[in-house]
Amino acid sequence: MPILLYFRHTIFTVMKTKLYILITFLVLIACKKDDGVRNDNPYLVDPLVNLTLNLNLPEYNPLKFPGNSITINHQGIKGIVIYNVNNDLYTAFELSDPNHTPNSCSRMTIEGIVASCPCNDDNSYDIVTGQHQADENLYPMLQYIATRTGDNIQIGN
Repeated sequence: MPILLYFRHTIFTVMKTKLYILITFLVLIACKKDDGVRNDNPYLVDPLVNLTLNLNLPEYNPLKFPGNSITINHQGIKGIVIYNVNNDLYTAFELSDPNHTPNSCSRMTIEGIVASCPCNDDNSYDIVTGQHQADENLYPMLQYIATRTGDNIQIGN
């Protein structure tokens, strides 16, 4: 009888170990970095960005109202555009065209919710989603994380 208990205990231990290994394996393959196309973009580096915008300051006042955007120069690669979607959701994107190497004409201009590149390539992007307006197979705009807490918007990566 004791030998049966020993075998039952051994089999249970082996099965429990296999179950732990299987669960660990499933967790590891389920964890995937969610940068998608962003990591594959050969044209843009991922610059260090860490900004806090105080909405009580006059230069950031437009961001208090949905549908408005501002640009921040001298941040990121060619600047950053921040857009107020609905006072809770903000988007922030790099102003360097993501579909060619940064150069003298690659800084995009903003008109409404469209960022356009002046480099004779007809690239234009939606600053709400970051997607190219004509070809979804092209690289999207480089996005930064934008979080509002009280009267401050934190922009970073």
